[in-house]
Amino acid sequence: MGAIEDVYSDLDTDVSFEEFEEAVEAKVEQMGGLADDETAAMLIAHELRDEEVTGISDIEPGMDEVKFLAKVTGVGELRTFDRDEEDEDGMVINVEAADATGSVRLAFWDEQAKAIENEGMEPGTVLRVKGRPKEGYNGLEVSVTQAEEDPDAEVDVQIQDTYRIEDLSMGLSDVDVRGRVLATDSIRTFDRDDGSEGRVANLTLGDETGRIRITLWDERTEATEEFSAGQSVEITDGYVRERNGDIELHVGNRGTIAEIDEEIEYIPETTPIEALEIEDVADIGGVVRSADPKRTFDRDDGSEGQVRNVRIQDETGDIRVAMWGKKADIEMGPGDTVQFADVEIQDGWQDDIEASAGWRSTVTVTDSGAGAGGPATGSDSDSADLSSFGDGASGSDESVTEDTTADEADADAEVVEFTGTVVQPGNPAKLDNRDETVTVLTNEDLSLGEEVTVRGPMREGRIDAEDVV
Repeated sequence: MGAIEDVYSDLDTDVSFEEFEEAVEAKVEQMGGLADDETAAMLIAHELRDEEVTGISDIEPGMDEVKFLAKVTGVGELRTFDRDEEDEDGMVINVEAADATGSVRLAFWDEQAKAIENEGMEPGTVLRVKGRPKEGYNGLEVSVTQAEEDPDAEVDVQIQDTYRIEDLSMGLSDVDVRGRVLATDSIRTFDRDDGSEGRVANLTLGDETGRIRITLWDERTEATEEFSAGQSVEITDGYVRERNGDIELHVGNRGTIAEIDEEIEYIPETTPIEALEIEDVADIGGVVRSADPKRTFDRDDGSEGQVRNVRIQDETGDIRVAMWGKKADIEMGPGDTVQFADVEIQDGWQDDIEASAGWRSTVTVTDSGAGAGGPATGSDSDSADLSSFGDGASGSDESVTEDTTADEADADAEVVEFTGTVVQPGNPAKLDNRDETVTVLTNEDLSLGEEVTVRGPMREGRIDAEDVV
């Protein structure tokens, strides 16, 4: 066996020996006798190995040519276009493909595109692809020079009809998913390279398995004005992309988003407030204890910003949350149950910590108790009725004075009925009905955020609950 055959036998390549031998001869001639057959063969083998990538994530625009294995996740429609100074129209079909490391768009041209149109190509097909990578309109794109089906190869990418949020992964397209709208954002405009104006907006979707950020393009941005938090929707023909290390589901002109008559549950996993630390990015939740009015301010660039502070409490503690931008318009008040996702924990006032809900955060009122839709209350210092919110609260209003005898109290007591949301559990408890907050003496085990009706004599501004419903 000669030197060229020896080098070729160690290669794992689709290039035939005849093509390899011709490339070696051309290399010897190119180098003007500075390399013999063995050296030239090793140089060609090195070039061929460079073409092989271990995964789609290794492909970069500017590589001469790459070869890789990928699973088809979506097949586009045949498009035709005019070629300059040619009689025949050009043809192209874009195919979305993925492996466990990422996704890529494959562009099949002319005869290849025609063959796919005539013979079909199904999601789930595994292809051995050879082509030239470049930066396309929607990210990485490979212009295919050769592709063939490999029915024996396996690629770890799941293809389903309808996905749960936890099933979504990089590279998927033609995705259908159902979920509950958790939050919406405003529509933003931008200028495209061709001079046209584009539009983009975001909403957050959740189901029983998790949540995901949805990016809507152009006409589909109208969904942020059509839908609001709490509605159930179905997205069809979405495609998964990555941003800042997280996956997003994108919906373009091929995709749709529509309301469905189905109650979809979203149960977030939250971090206890007492466990939060500075520089955490966390999900927190609880009952609104107080809510400040919205404030506006001037930014350095002359634009106007806005912020609103609320204080929430869970069973472990309480924290102030600053809601920035459009989130400051979300209506909530004492007694509402809320969830904040992806908030940043920062240094706060008087050596306390606080949470910041910025552009990447999601704010959801999960249960409109006493406050949703109602007016905002004052700041923490102004909310006298809730100032002792939480465990260990103390003060002269927390117990009936021992100097008052039962007979004297009963003589003056008026039996009342009060319905409100539990904004402080324990004994005494506090209930709020949006108009007022009352203290309730009860041995019943009341839960934070629960709406209850209590009935009993009112003594010195406190209800001694005989019945709790």
